[in-house]
Amino acid sequence: MIFKRERYIDKLISSKHNHLIKIVTGLRRVGKSFLLFNLYKQHLISEGVSEDHIIEIHLDSFNHRKYRKAENLFEYVESLSKQDSQMFYVMIDEVQMLEEFVDVLNGFLHINNLDVYVTGSNAKFLSSDIVTEFRGRGVQIYLQPLSFKEITEKSTEDIFSIWKDYIYYGGLPMVVLEKNKSRKAEILQELLKETYLSDIINRNNIKNDAEIEELFCLLASNIGTLTNPNKLANTFVSEKKVKINHSTIKSYIDYFIDSFLINKAIRFDIKGKKYINSPYKYYFTDIGLRNALLNFRQVEPTHIMENLIYNYVIGEGYKIDVGCITRYQKNQEGKTLRSILEIDFVCNKGSDRIYIQSAYSMPDEEKIKQEQRSLSLTDDSFTKIILTADNIPTHTLENGIIVMNIYDYLLK
Repeated sequence: MIFKRERYIDKLISSKHNHLIKIVTGLRRVGKSFLLFNLYKQHLISEGVSEDHIIEIHLDSFNHRKYRKAENLFEYVESLSKQDSQMFYVMIDEVQMLEEFVDVLNGFLHINNLDVYVTGSNAKFLSSDIVTEFRGRGVQIYLQPLSFKEITEKSTEDIFSIWKDYIYYGGLPMVVLEKNKSRKAEILQELLKETYLSDIINRNNIKNDAEIEELFCLLASNIGTLTNPNKLANTFVSEKKVKINHSTIKSYIDYFIDSFLINKAIRFDIKGKKYINSPYKYYFTDIGLRNALLNFRQVEPTHIMENLIYNYVIGEGYKIDVGCITRYQKNQEGKTLRSILEIDFVCNKGSDRIYIQSAYSMPDEEKIKQEQRSLSLTDDSFTKIILTADNIPTHTLENGIIVMNIYDYLLK
């Protein structure tokens, strides 16, 4: 079974010949190399590009080890580019193994008939610092795990069975392709220990690996919950009887974010039109990794659905904040009371904005009113959606708020 990853192929196509380095980023084992060296290569061939104009370099291969030296790789690619004036497509895998790779890639930008694409492992390369390094000279193609829609399009099972698997095991391709559920869980736990955590620990020279793993578990237990380093430090003291400096916790969280394991959502005051710096919400890039981290003991559909909505909307190209609206009401004694209502997601893309409320179930009228209360207070005309796991048809409430089931939303 082959997942075509059409959204990402389209992004690569739209970036073709733009005189920038195309940097394919994302979790390890998310399929970056397959996207580039299989799917995108086939696209180029189908468009008439000759295979001898596609330069493939696998720096983790024994056969290509000589190209880990900057001079050898640059001279090799430059010599090929001089054979004729047609475009050559350079694909470099595990580019972090290349000496002085920043200088080499910048050098390629001065050769007019080169179109350059790179991937690497997040131990030394696929973190936010490389995107910063190439700002203005590179474009990032952020590859996410398989979406619910991508999996559904390849499956013969009903959507409810697929959903149940998806909220347990997530969307890493090698996990989705594995049919045995026990083995799925084993793969996820092996990846956590032997790949992701070890990458972070080795890259950042962390001495106390137990502390960072405990923090990772704590974040996993509290997806979608407002928190900050100070709160987490206090939790370590109260629950673990361990004292960790809040600045150390902040550094650990930054390591997780830089390695694409989690994302951070900041609160936004909708009426005041300003950001609230703390606390934040954190969401996992792959929900299967989150569940495996907790040994599948806390598979709460409510929080998991919220996390999956977050990932989906990020994949659609939106920036996401957590919305806050301050409401003032008078009580029976005439005293003015202040309360803060929350909108799960304020999603912005250019001038487009969508408000989304995640409500796993809305069994009665009171729950429906509760979920739409904050949305109705925004006083603007942007699209407002309540998503639910209840199997109901899409409909619009009297105040213009759309109610839709999660399956229809994710499947479009």
